[in-house]
Amino acid sequence: MDAIELLEEQHREVDDLFEEIEEAEASEKREIFDEIADQLAIHATIEEKHFYPACRDAKTEEILRESLEEHLSVKRLLADLMAMDPGDEQFDAKVTALKEQVQHHVEEERKDLFPKARKLLDKEMLEALAQEMTATQESLMDDGEPRERVKDETAAAPPLR
Repeated sequence: MDAIELLEEQHREVDDLFEEIEEAEASEKREIFDEIADQLAIHATIEEKHFYPACRDAKTEEILRESLEEHLSVKRLLADLMAMDPGDEQFDAKVTALKEQVQHHVEEERKDLFPKARKLLDKEMLEALAQEMTATQESLMDDGEPRERVKDETAAAPPLR
């Protein structure tokens, strides 16, 4: 599996979780949301730490900066949702806003960033990158509750490394 395939797989998993939470009973929403939040926290971290720096060049700089701002917006929604009770009347609306932002971000990556990344990085580089990203993902999961880190990442978008 290469880095782009790994990210696409994560996109599908989060999309499935959004469908699950929309159909869930109130009592099940916290657990599903926590999984969404963990997945998105991991996804943002591996993109920011590994994928975006590897893809950075003159043709991708603008979309990478926009992507970092989109990550910030998603993190702020996640932090809001983590502080809310799923029974709160705004919870579902905020989950919907989160889903829409994530889908917009995913679509931009699919249409613009990923094709450019495939031109910039050869197969071996994408496979090595996937290994680095997977190692970071496993480390974040081992640390437990990756979503908790998001609360400290809502002041500003991270720098493009």
